[in-house]
Amino acid sequence: MPTWTAFTKLDDKARAEALGEALEEVWPEPTGVGVFEIEDGSGTWEVGAYFIEEPDDVELALLAAAFQSNAFVISEVPDTDWVDKVRRELTPVVAGRFFVYGSHDADKIPEGSEPLLIEAAMAFGTGHHGTTQGCLEALDALANEGFVGQNVADIGCGTAVLGMGAARIWPNPVIVSDIDEVAVEVAEANVAANGLTDKVICVEAAGFENDALHARAPYDLVFANILKQPLIDLAPSMKAHVAEGGYMILSGILTRQADEVVAAYAEQGISEVRRGVIGDWVTLLLRK
Repeated sequence: MPTWTAFTKLDDKARAEALGEALEEVWPEPTGVGVFEIEDGSGTWEVGAYFIEEPDDVELALLAAAFQSNAFVISEVPDTDWVDKVRRELTPVVAGRFFVYGSHDADKIPEGSEPLLIEAAMAFGTGHHGTTQGCLEALDALANEGFVGQNVADIGCGTAVLGMGAARIWPNPVIVSDIDEVAVEVAEANVAANGLTDKVICVEAAGFENDALHARAPYDLVFANILKQPLIDLAPSMKAHVAEGGYMILSGILTRQADEVVAAYAEQGISEVRRGVIGDWVTLLLRK
């Protein structure tokens, strides 16, 4: 069954959120509405809606005028088995010793690699994004230098691929957290599928705000693959929860944003060790 999308952009958060609320009242009723800031530093917001019936272009035009947004771009999306399509198009990812794959590529696991099974249907963090790959490469490099993580956390874990990577190569259990309940459920499913239930603890939390996370601190390695501003906001909490001499692997950062993140952590006595770049994305290795 075909579906439709309708997207527009505007330059004001309040108007964007108000437009999103107004979209929920149109007819035919949308199946979903989203309001997102475009992470390019422009201050632009995108508002979109999904429909199972063709939307009324006149009503959308009136909304765009009322909220001073660009005209809605309406598109029909053909009926597609997206999971099957993604499975066919996503090839395995090699990041140092780690081999991130879907079950359809189980016969391709290289001998001597550390396999991490992440299905294409799962949430953000399949390993194909430059941020996830960069974090796995940073983890691999740190391990190659002789570091052994004794107490590791992954803040904003998504699919838990980073926490699982650490659990694969080091002896102690790893704790992973996400602010989103669905992401935690996905993380738990991935952990079970990889046979790591006894080695990866999944909790729902915003940042470090969870009793289990507090109780296990201080950490000698923390992953945080989120976005620039949440990483900056997290800097004081990182200082409080990371052991002296401990490491942080941070990503979700565009190349032009890296220096700003490094500066925020420097204010907390946390220094840059090195950075890796994949496409437009930077992964930072920092040390307290």
